[in-house]
Amino acid sequence: MAPPRSPIITRSSTNSLRPRIATDGTIPYPSRNCFITTATVPDDPSSYSTASKFPDWRKAMAQEYTALMKNRTWSLVSPVNISNVLGCKWVYKTKTNADGSFERRKARLVAKGFHQQSGVDYNETFSPVVKPTTVRLILSIAVT
Repeated sequence: MAPPRSPIITRSSTNSLRPRIATDGTIPYPSRNCFITTATVPDDPSSYSTASKFPDWRKAMAQEYTALMKNRTWSLVSPVNISNVLGCKWVYKTKTNADGSFERRKARLVAKGFHQQSGVDYNETFSPVVKPTTVRLILSIAVT
């Protein structure tokens, strides 16, 4: 035979619905002294025709194009019969600060590399990456 259980006393059964006060120094979330708001961020455009209607996006595209030309990222060449001509696409992103406020509009011109064929459009890929351990080794050799 099981021992008799004492009834569970809850705050709702005693009509004690006032908020609990934490004694360990924690702050309840959301705090009773703050307002909760939701900022509506407009969607980033998905096409050039949509983005070109807004001056902010046109300015971001102009800055990206200027940077590409200044850095001589690419040059215009006539197509060779055996190679594919790669298209490009504008990608748009609204950048925000850490607090969620608007920072700037960012546009990137990216190549549609998924159309490339190995041996036809490229032979090898190379991405220079330096590991932190390599940098430390070189610096220690230089110091000694």
